[in-house]
Order: sequence, then structure tokens, then C-alpha cells
Amino acid sequence: QVQVVESGGGLVQPGGSLRLSCVVSTSIFSSLAMGWYRQAPGKQRELVATITRGGGTDYADSVKGRFTISRDNAKNLVYLQMNSLKPEDTAVYYCTAGYYRSSYESIYWGQGTQVTVSS
Repeated sequence: QVQVVESGGGLVQPGGSLRLSCVVSTSIFSSLAMGWYRQAPGKQRELVATITRGGGTDYADSVKGRFTISRDNAKNLVYLQMNSLKPEDTAVYYCTAGYYRSSYESIYWGQGTQVTVSS
């Protein structure tokens, strides 16, 4: 069974930075694509960033240039570096593991970590 566990959320002021981490318990981590979703109260869930097993990345327009997704296959870790944070980035962030077919498909989900951007 694949387990996905996020960490690193918290409260940050506008313009600040946070780094989310996600550890995946599986022997096949290097074959998985990874993605970060977020969901704010009253809003639809949004796919924020994805990374292929080969390291290719993609971002939502809302975070492009501010967020960076990366992975460490030796440690089964994926990161989301978030810079220049805005109040509208406030949401629960979910780490997911899955595959790319015509687009990213998530299969395994973490429990989520709260990110609050406020002064």
C-alpha cells in the first residue's frame, strides 16, 4: 500500500516563502509521477504543479514563476517550494502520486497540509 504524507504547512506573511515536503512509502517511487493539488474553502480543487518520473515539470498559471516542484528519488521525497506567497495561495495542499497518460492522473493522496498566507 502506498502512503503519502505531507509536511511543512503553516502561517506565512504575504511575500514570504514556504517549502512543503512529501514522503511516499513505496518501492516504485521513481516510476511515479507526482503532483500537488490545493483546495481553498468554497473553491474548486486546483492542480498546482506536477513532476514526471523523468523530472519534467508543469505548473498552473496562477503559480508559474513563484512555485517550484522537485523530487529526490533516492529519498522518496517531493517538494513544493513556494515563494512570493499571496493571500489567495491560502488553501489545504495535497501531495499526490500517480501517472501521466494524456494528462496527470492522481491515484494516491496525502491527508493535506494547511497553508495560510496572512499578515
